[in-house]
Amino acid sequence: MKQPPEDIKLVIFDVDGTLVDAYQAIADSINYMMVKMGLPPQSLQTVTRSVGHGVEGLVSCFIEEARTAEALRIFRTHHDRRLRQKLRIMPGARALLAALQKRGCRMAIASNRPEQFCRIILEQLKLDKYFDWIICGDMVKNPKPHPEILRVILRAAGVKAGQAVYVGDMTVDVLCGRRARVFTLALPTGSSTRAELQALKPDRIIPGLSKVLSIFPC
Repeated sequence: MKQPPEDIKLVIFDVDGTLVDAYQAIADSINYMMVKMGLPPQSLQTVTRSVGHGVEGLVSCFIEEARTAEALRIFRTHHDRRLRQKLRIMPGARALLAALQKRGCRMAIASNRPEQFCRIILEQLKLDKYFDWIICGDMVKNPKPHPEILRVILRAAGVKAGQAVYVGDMTVDVLCGRRARVFTLALPTGSSTRAELQALKPDRIIPGLSKVLSIFPC
């Protein structure tokens, strides 16, 4: 088993499925879009399994390419409101962030969400105060699973890959972490199943956020 960094200076988090459960808000906006466009609504499970590849990737799962621009406009307008109403912080998230801050560990966000929605989530739940860097899918040329988003954060923090830890819940997070050579903790709490995560061999699979601190020296 690969050992975590001995001197962890930076912990990077995904958002959806990792720190926050916003799946109902996403499903509500997708189904509002579907009805507006004369299409059948989708189940919460179907929408949840489609999350993680940015708004364009999500909408393209349900809408033909020729109608994507219209669909995105409808989705974004509705989601800006719904996202402020239906958010749930993941168990242990607030306590973990406070504990890491107390340790003097710097923290960052690496999300494929657009910055607009990512900041709404963090501000609504009063989590933004914990993060030194928030880098989102529309702020890089190549979103996850490409490693660019993690490399941008590492450069901004002046931290080597071997001094950072990345925490995510999807297969794209595992691939992104591996390609950036960052020690990656995978949580089976979001869009990807434990079996899907295990197949990609993350550095560790942990059951919940409360276990993140277990990789730090006492």
